[in-house]
Amino acid sequence: MTTFTIRGKNVEITPALRDYVEKRIGKITRYFDSVGEISVLLSVLKDRHLVEVTVPVQGVLLRGEEASHDMYASIDLVIEKLERQIHKHKTKMQRRFRDGTLLDEAFAANAAQARVEDEEDDYPIVKRKKFIVKPMDVQEAIMQMNLLNHDFFVFRDADTEEVNVVYRRSDGKYGLIESDNR
Repeated sequence: MTTFTIRGKNVEITPALRDYVEKRIGKITRYFDSVGEISVLLSVLKDRHLVEVTVPVQGVLLRGEEASHDMYASIDLVIEKLERQIHKHKTKMQRRFRDGTLLDEAFAANAAQARVEDEEDDYPIVKRKKFIVKPMDVQEAIMQMNLLNHDFFVFRDADTEEVNVVYRRSDGKYGLIESDNR
């Protein structure tokens, strides 16, 4: 059974709203064998109804965020976005590995567990994350970065075992920063 953490900011989480979230977001779990705790944040700011969803599946984080003038419409929009992400990456994996499996060992190697801490210093760090950096190739790292909708992704190169970073350039192309431990 999939568990949900549903939080509200400037909005009351009614039983009807909770049921709708669990029913609609629960649909995407059918694509995976293993799904962690699904985190949902519903917030209202003026006339914007924002929905943020994070779904940990088989070592990968799916993340979507949508806003509209109606909370239920925002939920539907974020589900569509997550399903497009799943389809896009499933297609890439099928093309790449030609075995038709969805998010198997290749994506499991992309696991990124984040832990956030606040710390005070002369140069205050307002957010700190800790990641498990697992071996993968550059193409897998780019897929994971796109799946998380981030502008960069830290990974360990499967061939050299060095920690590297892929990033999205302003022209929409990708860059790679490689470690040089001389």
